[in-house]
This record gives sequence, structure tokens and C-alpha cells, in this order.
Amino acid sequence: MPLSLPTSGEDEVFAPPRRVFEPLSGQLPAIGAVAVGGALGALARWAVGLALPGSPGAFPVGTFAINVVGAFVIGALLVVLTELSTPHPLLRPFVATGILGGFTTFSTYAVDAQRLLRDGHVGTAFGYLFGTLAAALLATWAGVALARAAGQGRHR
Repeated sequence: MPLSLPTSGEDEVFAPPRRVFEPLSGQLPAIGAVAVGGALGALARWAVGLALPGSPGAFPVGTFAINVVGAFVIGALLVVLTELSTPHPLLRPFVATGILGGFTTFSTYAVDAQRLLRDGHVGTAFGYLFGTLAAALLATWAGVALARAAGQGRHR
């Protein structure tokens, strides 16, 4: 007699989804907003990179500026979108996730630090690593504080 596996619901649990993209159903507008915003943000990042090119062994000013400015804008924007207004549902994915996600570049931050370390610029690498982190956190806090202060002034 051949061995048979129990069928008390396992087939249903482990069955592949009927449609591959079923979990994404209804999400196409948000996916499109993030994709378009991401392309725009990446183009802006590329433009800043051209305007502020780096040199081997030097502090990566362009990437630093991109991440600090992006952190500030994200802090301010999220206060505006979540506390001070009732925006269109696609505005947050378009601007915050898309544009600012495409603009900021913490992967390049990591690669820049790795190159600095590899090339023996240990002080610059650690200054960049911790300086970017501290500046981005302070910039986010400043963006939040400024947006909240501006919002309070508007409501008085």
C-alpha cells in the first residue's frame, strides 16, 4: 500500500496563491506613485552628485548633503502630511517613499565609508560615518520642529 500524506488542510495552507500578484491587488496606484517619485528623486540625487563630485580620500560632501537635506525634508514633510493636513492618499508614497527615498542614499553612504576605510582614510571614514548619522538625525528633528512650529503659527 502506498504511503499517503494527510490532507487535513495542509494542501490549502501550502498551495501557491491563485494569482501571483494577488497580494498586491489594489496597490497599483501606490506602486506607480512610488516608482515615479523614486525616478525623480534618483535624478535629483544624480544632479547633486554632478554638482558636488567627490575625490578619492576626501570627505564625500555630495552624499553627506543629500542625506542631511533629505532627512530634514522627510522630518518636515511627514509632520505636514500626518499632523497638519489631510493630503491625497498617494502624496505620501509619491513624495516620502518615492522622491525622498530615491533622493537619499544611505547605500552610497556605506560604500563611501567602506572605500575611505579600504584606502586608509580611517579618520575621515569614521568622521563621515558618525557625522552623517548625527547630522541626519539632527536634521530630521529640526524638520519636525520647524514644521510643527509653522503649523502652530498658522492655527493661531
